[in-house]
Amino acid sequence: MLSIPGKQAVTITDKAASQIIKLMKIGNKKGLRIGVKKGGCAGMEYTVEYVDEVDPNDEIVEKLGARVMIAPIAQMFLFGTEIDYEVSLLEAGFKFNNPNVTEACGCGESIKFEDV
Repeated sequence: MLSIPGKQAVTITDKAASQIIKLMKIGNKKGLRIGVKKGGCAGMEYTVEYVDEVDPNDEIVEKLGARVMIAPIAQMFLFGTEIDYEVSLLEAGFKFNNPNVTEACGCGESIKFEDV
């Protein structure tokens, strides 16, 4: 697990926490697991799913009762990310303000990280 003592891997805004809690209750889920996978026009994309079980290898971040689990392979890509929830006229959804992203496609669904 990638971690810095005293610093959470990701931060969660109050709006995001409220939405996560609401959706956890609807499905009686343990939390929201986020990760990254290959795909999309920029090369990578976020994965988001509500899960029934906590994986012992996940990094867990909690705020106001909202629980976010970060898949082990995604931890280095998501460190420092702020998770927000935005509502607009046309859409509503989680937004990832990730300082590690070097490029994003026009639709916002796909991201690229600096080549390692």
